[in-house]
Amino acid sequence: MSPDQPGPVDGSLGYQLDPQVALRPEPFGALAYHYGNRRLTFLRSPHLVSLVRDLDQHDNVDDALAASGIEPARWDSYRRALGSLAASEVIHAR
Repeated sequence: MSPDQPGPVDGSLGYQLDPQVALRPEPFGALAYHYGNRRLTFLRSPHLVSLVRDLDQHDNVDDALAASGIEPARWDSYRRALGSLAASEVIHAR
């Protein structure tokens, strides 16, 4: 991991979509616009979009991943993607 790339989120922590973020569905996944920092972020997977939308319905990230139907072998890549979204303030720990 380079200093420019955020690390994965801790799977034992709970996260949620930032209330200042709007998700707009797109064929590739979604666009996330943060009204506070004015950043536009691309979510390039429909599975990631569903996961992000459902984070607040679960006690922690690993529970959200288990409920998502995403194969456990891919969870690390999704934790890294969530880490990038946390660094961009799209999601935050609760």
